[in-house]
Amino acid sequence: MGPIILKDTGKYGRGLFASRDINKDELIEVSPAVISPNREWKYLKKTVLFYYCFYWGDDDTAIVLGLGSLFNHSYTPNITFYNNEENSSVDFYALLDIKEGEELTINYNGEIDDKSPLWFNVLE
Repeated sequence: MGPIILKDTGKYGRGLFASRDINKDELIEVSPAVISPNREWKYLKKTVLFYYCFYWGDDDTAIVLGLGSLFNHSYTPNITFYNNEENSSVDFYALLDIKEGEELTINYNGEIDDKSPLWFNVLE
């Protein structure tokens, strides 16, 4: 069994939680990505997938499969992610030691300490 379980947060709908203790810097999820070229963005943003997209390179968008699109946002995240272009995946790593039962969160802005408004709130 992997280190992640999906369950209701009680506040934000679904969320991902540690199913066991996770060590700092541990790889906890490799999510395959479908790359959508920039020219398709005008169509993609009209769908529910708009809320589950990741930036990919300078212009493209990644639709992340697996559990990767289900992490909730936090301005104080406990995991981070990197685009793995060679593998066409987004890889998620623990920023610190995480205890079993803790919710796993990322900063939707991409940078761990970026406190700017969330991109989908700005675009709507």
